[in-house]
Amino acid sequence: MTCLQDNCPSGLGHGVREQNGPLITQEVAVRELLTCLDIRKSMGPDGIHPRVMRELADELAEPLSIIYHQSWLTGEVLDNWKLANVTAIHKKGAKEDPDNYRPVSLTSVPGKIMEQFLLSAITQNLQDGQGIRPSQHGFRRGRSCFTNLISFYDQVAH
Repeated sequence: MTCLQDNCPSGLGHGVREQNGPLITQEVAVRELLTCLDIRKSMGPDGIHPRVMRELADELAEPLSIIYHQSWLTGEVLDNWKLANVTAIHKKGAKEDPDNYRPVSLTSVPGKIMEQFLLSAITQNLQDGQGIRPSQHGFRRGRSCFTNLISFYDQVAH
C-alpha cells in the first residue's frame, strides 16, 4: 500500500520504531497521518468517513496510538480492520462489458493508518539491515527503471 495520497509526514520512518526494537506509534505521528487523510476517499465497512477522522485528529490520536501499539505487541489486528467492501471501478471501454472493471477493496481508515506504520517500520528495517541495497531500483518509492539507467550510465561513463 502506498502512503495515503503520498502526503504523509516525511519523518514517519524515523519516529516509528526504536533501533531493532518494537514498533512505536507515537501520538504525534498518528495525528499527522490523520490530518493528511484525503477526504475525497471512500469509507470502509466500519462506516467511518476519512473526513470525520481528519476533523477529530486531536481527539483520536492518543487512543489510536495505544491501539496500534497493543496490536503490534500482541500480533493481533482488530477483526473490523480485516474487512473490506469490494466495489467495481470502471477502467475503460464499454461500461456494459464486465471485463472493463477492476475490483477495489475499501478498507477501514484506522486500519490503513496502521498499515502506514507497518510499511514504514518494515521498509526502514530492510534499508538499515541492508535487506535492500542502495542499488535496488525496482519496487522502491522514488526509484524506477529510468533512475536505474541513469545510475548505470553514470557508472559506465565515469
